Amino acid sequence: MREEEILDPALPIVDAHHHLWDRPGARYLLDDLLRDTGSGHDLRATVYVQARSMLRAEGPEEHRSLGETEFANGIAAASASGLYGPVRACAAIVGMVDLMLGDGVVPVLERHLRAAGARFRGVRNQTAWHASPEISSNPVPPRPGLLSEPAFRGGAARLAEHGLSLDVWAYHTQLGEVLDLARALPGLTLVLDHCGGPLGAGLYAGQRAEVLADWGGRMRLLAGCPNVVVKLGGLGMAVGGFGFEKGALPPSSEELAAAWHPYLDTCVDAFGAARCMFESNFPVDKGSTGYAVLWNAFKRFAAPASPGERTHLFAGTAIRTYRLPPLTAG
Repeated sequence: MREEEILDPALPIVDAHHHLWDRPGARYLLDDLLRDTGSGHDLRATVYVQARSMLRAEGPEEHRSLGETEFANGIAAASASGLYGPVRACAAIVGMVDLMLGDGVVPVLERHLRAAGARFRGVRNQTAWHASPEISSNPVPPRPGLLSEPAFRGGAARLAEHGLSLDVWAYHTQLGEVLDLARALPGLTLVLDHCGGPLGAGLYAGQRAEVLADWGGRMRLLAGCPNVVVKLGGLGMAVGGFGFEKGALPPSSEELAAAWHPYLDTCVDAFGAARCMFESNFPVDKGSTGYAVLWNAFKRFAAPASPGERTHLFAGTAIRTYRLPPLTAG
């Protein structure tokens, strides 16, 4: 584990994307999250995102993901008690509701809203797909072309009617589908996860310049849709091809900031700071770096930005997108 002095420790942060789970050989629950959020940065709140965690073992298939929403809401309630420190974990919840239900999604959405109340802010389905078996980031492979299915779009349209957003995890090769979806549903806030998934593994290993150009062009087109915001992070996954998870030593924040700068910079340049938010994507990105070093890397990247821009990137955009309470004084 690499240790670094915490940069700008008084900067308030909302972690816009993390998971919790208890799987064979992989446990990351509230205690684990709190060890990370308590590592020196001023973490104020977090956003829990769908991860097929704590699904109900019984009942109709479309209702099993209620277990995950109930679980995340329980974690949020425990954190909100103040017994576990100042951070408000899972202050917003992005759950799983199968949008292929089309109009039939409405009663299921209403059950999730009853389960988590004002904390339930959005939905994410499993959509990151590539034909190559070398490119996979989901334990359960999604079906191809889901974002273009009429039923999926019908279900997504119901989200906006309930004041909910749609998180989308897609590889850069799918950004055309994401663009079509954003244009088809201009009233829906679409949150693009993990910088829009620039690939660097498998077929794309050794093609970083080509991917950067292709991905960057697609991201600029997406930025033309005012209903799209983007999460900056997720670049520590193996599909990104940076290889930090293979190193003998964890990378420094300087190394991370340098490697990721072209992608973060393209996103902020295209979308503007007010439509970008930093995310940890923990525990997934934990394989590449520690929590404190990750946020140091983001702070190094954002150092030239204005105070207002840094506020957007580290907290403001997440607060607006997921309608979180205003930050209290630290």
